[in-house]
Amino acid sequence: MGGTEPTATGAADAGAPGDDDSLYVLTAALLTPAQFPSVLGDDYPAACAALRLEPYAEGYGLVLGQDGTGARWTVVVDDVSLVAVAIASWDCGMAYDLSPDERSVVSALPGWPLAVATAAPGLPAPHDPAPEEGAPAPLAPPDGAAWGPAQRRQGADMVALQWNEWRARMDDGAEDADGTGSGETRDGAGAGGGRGSEGPGSDPYEGVRRALKELGEYVAEAPPVGRVRSGFAGGEARMLRADGPGWSLVARTDDMAFVLLDDEPHEVLPVTRGPKLPALLESLDAMAVRPS
Repeated sequence: MGGTEPTATGAADAGAPGDDDSLYVLTAALLTPAQFPSVLGDDYPAACAALRLEPYAEGYGLVLGQDGTGARWTVVVDDVSLVAVAIASWDCGMAYDLSPDERSVVSALPGWPLAVATAAPGLPAPHDPAPEEGAPAPLAPPDGAAWGPAQRRQGADMVALQWNEWRARMDDGAEDADGTGSGETRDGAGAGGGRGSEGPGSDPYEGVRRALKELGEYVAEAPPVGRVRSGFAGGEARMLRADGPGWSLVARTDDMAFVLLDDEPHEVLPVTRGPKLPALLESLDAMAVRPS
């Protein structure tokens, strides 16, 4: 979903750890109830916990860069507006000097929780700082070669960003996969690629049905904040991103949905609109958190 994991690239000096007490800013991200790096958790409190932060409603900004020795640092600031303006400027191709005031710094954590493709010119290659006694282990992005909750959430983010491409893969003549005749779940082979992870007699749509059931429970009883996020999708439609234990969902309120499961590596399972899905998506959108 646009804005689910907002990061951009820029360059500026800001107060931070390091031999020369400066940080060369490479990128930034928001950590708020409506917008947070999904690799960190299924919801906002979980994402905050991954960085040892309290889940304050106002949220945080994450500034990723290198110190004067080239070491990776993630600086957490409470000036969310400043970071949001920087990201918006970079996304528009505009220069922006992201230099948070030292008074806004909440913490400085070794390492980066996200993959950063750039490096600061004139500095040693990015590396983790030397460990200090009692310091937390350096943050690191998830292993791209593995499959688990973080990769599943990242995959759902990519489906949201590439919605039109994934939507075009759908075969309108696909058969109903759940056997109920509801038209709400369909075989994911046409959209998700190979079925190599599927064992004999297994049904990936058991996980899809479980996810849809838990989403209905979200409507009845609100889950932790950030489990369901709503973003702009064009016109009056909204793009929904929702997560739960073992599953992620991407959906347009005026269209269909896709589900990814921990138990089905790299599979993207389509959920056709049918008679029930529209009402579920409308209810989810009504209770979802939205970017301010």
